[in-house]
Amino acid sequence: MVNVTFKGNPMTLRGEQVKVGDQAPDFTVLNTDLEQVSLNDFKGKKKLISVIPSIDTGVCSTQTKTFNEQATSVDNAAVITISNDLPFAQKRWTADEGLENAVTLSDHRDLSFGENYGVVMEELRLLARSVFVLDENDKIQYVEYVPEGTDHPDYDKAIEALKAL
Repeated sequence: MVNVTFKGNPMTLRGEQVKVGDQAPDFTVLNTDLEQVSLNDFKGKKKLISVIPSIDTGVCSTQTKTFNEQATSVDNAAVITISNDLPFAQKRWTADEGLENAVTLSDHRDLSFGENYGVVMEELRLLARSVFVLDENDKIQYVEYVPEGTDHPDYDKAIEALKAL
């Protein structure tokens, strides 16, 4: 069981945490056009899944920009940001930041991703900050559950894991 805090307060994570070597669980989320998206939509690509509590906070914004900027040099890779923000807020953020091509997906409707990856913070109904790197066959190659939700993930390790695929 992973222990996570948010602003120093212990959080209860709902769902089952995944680990390196697991087959990545499927999920259903919404894109910024309110269309349903699943893991299968990225079939055959390397994936860096960046999970954030809310796109409109400083650390989450930096995390989204950093991964989108650093992963552009990786062939056949998708950077996917998932949060419980409404798709409208995600669309506005990407436009405001000039990252219209960034993939931002919303788990607000069903918490499908959050429960399947064990990142739903019950007390806040937000997703815990985490990073998952999947190979082209959806096998998990890297996992980071950030212990304190207001801290940054280890950007270098996640990008290295993606580049190593």
